[in-house]
Amino acid sequence: MTDFKNSVFQGRSVLAEKDFSAAELNYLVDFGLHLKALKKAGIPHHYLEGKNIALLFEKNSTRTRSAFTTAAIDLGAHPEFLGANDIQLGKKESVEDTAKVLGSMFDGIEFRGFSQHVVEQLAEFSGVPVWNGLTDEWHPTQMLADFMTVKENFGHLKGLTLTYMGDGRNNMANSLLVTGAILGVNVHIVAPNELHPEQEIQDIANGFAKDSGAKLLITDDLDEGLKGSNIVYTDVWVSMGENNWQERINLLKPYQVNMAALKKTGTPDDQLIVMHCLPAFHDTTTDYGKEIEEKYGLTEMEITDEVFRSKYARQFEEAENRMHSIKAMMAATLGNLFIPTV
Repeated sequence: MTDFKNSVFQGRSVLAEKDFSAAELNYLVDFGLHLKALKKAGIPHHYLEGKNIALLFEKNSTRTRSAFTTAAIDLGAHPEFLGANDIQLGKKESVEDTAKVLGSMFDGIEFRGFSQHVVEQLAEFSGVPVWNGLTDEWHPTQMLADFMTVKENFGHLKGLTLTYMGDGRNNMANSLLVTGAILGVNVHIVAPNELHPEQEIQDIANGFAKDSGAKLLITDDLDEGLKGSNIVYTDVWVSMGENNWQERINLLKPYQVNMAALKKTGTPDDQLIVMHCLPAFHDTTTDYGKEIEEKYGLTEMEITDEVFRSKYARQFEEAENRMHSIKAMMAATLGNLFIPTV
């Protein structure tokens, strides 16, 4: 007779990629692909029936809010959005007090904001799983969607080469470098020297790379960094909460993802994709884009419109996968899933 035990994920928080093994991350990626197949086939998967989920947002987001909301509903849970004007984290009320209150009312908490310390305190004091929807240091929910998208396109992860171009010192560069190192994906960070990842992040990634065999490269040289890439990845040049536009533009102009950059990879077309976590500044159709053109004379920034609309682009599949991968993460940590034991 087969016995069953709780999944190793049950009750865990997802705060940073570095907290998980390659096997665990691969499981969540594969579970996301499975749940996507169920969704496309119209097969219900209500692993969180009757659960209540708090969605705490200090920072706005189209994809993170939409993904958590639809994921929760598909899983049978009720999501409750609490925006920056609805919560008092560290202002009128301590994070500890807020965590204890929310933990007594909700079964799980998502937090998207600035401080990694805040999301860690929520996990420490709430008594329920807490999921990091983005902080200034880490972006684990984006990583699950990103590597799910890569696996969809290539059928595997280990041994592929992902090159990130742009600001190498932000949460996306941190997360891609460390997650790739855990999974055995070769990661190249191609950025100006002033914006290379902090040494602490490099040390964490190098430690994982020793075990996985991933080859990591941090360089300001486009030819060296792009050679042999399967995935070329970029993000906005100026993150939320920053306003040093002219300085960043001057530094990062050479690191734009354009067709010339893709040619430097030397990779066959059927083995090359481009990814972007969005939003992207690739044209002037938005008010923001028009403002950038007026102030800085740019109609495109981190990625050209030609590449954004090309056969290489996977940013919209990547965006959709936020929902499926978040669904996998929430179900695994809160869904009382059981695995067979011998």
